[in-house]
Amino acid sequence: MSYFPAFLQLENKKILLVGGGNIAVEKLQKLLDFTSDITIIAIELNTTMQTLIAQYNLQYFQKHYDKGEAKGFDIVIAAVDDLQLQEELYYETRQYRCLYNAVDKPTYCDFIFPSYTKKGDLIVAISTSGSSPAFAKAFRRYLEAHIPKSVEQFLEEMKRYRKTLPKGKERMRFLEEKTKEFMQKHFS
Repeated sequence: MSYFPAFLQLENKKILLVGGGNIAVEKLQKLLDFTSDITIIAIELNTTMQTLIAQYNLQYFQKHYDKGEAKGFDIVIAAVDDLQLQEELYYETRQYRCLYNAVDKPTYCDFIFPSYTKKGDLIVAISTSGSSPAFAKAFRRYLEAHIPKSVEQFLEEMKRYRKTLPKGKERMRFLEEKTKEFMQKHFS
């Protein structure tokens, strides 16, 4: 079954990341593009993880995960090699009705981390539903190379127009025309 493509609002969402290695770093770096309300539980941290925790002033507990600690979190991510812990966390998160991601067990995942690129307000996410993360990453790089540098400025301008122009068909036509001009200039 495919995953439904949805963008989550992470403001006021509490996230628990269990793990401190390379995969945990990958997940953390993606999350930090959108929020810093992240708690980390891990026995050991690699250097990059230590740096990110200090840089973003994240809450970190140097310990093993104990049953029940997922309570109160909206999202739980298990980025550990311990398959038994991944399974236990899965069943625990069912009780707490929070979203869960286990790096090694797609069957336990309520969501996956897509390959994405973020340029200001533009976010393009790519998923192969787990078929080929390598393709998703390569395709993301292709898209990144073709997104004009001016897209951030264009989207800021469009945001201002949406806030200041009165709603209605005239505004819609104006915004569509501006978009058409931008697309023709950069993608024709």
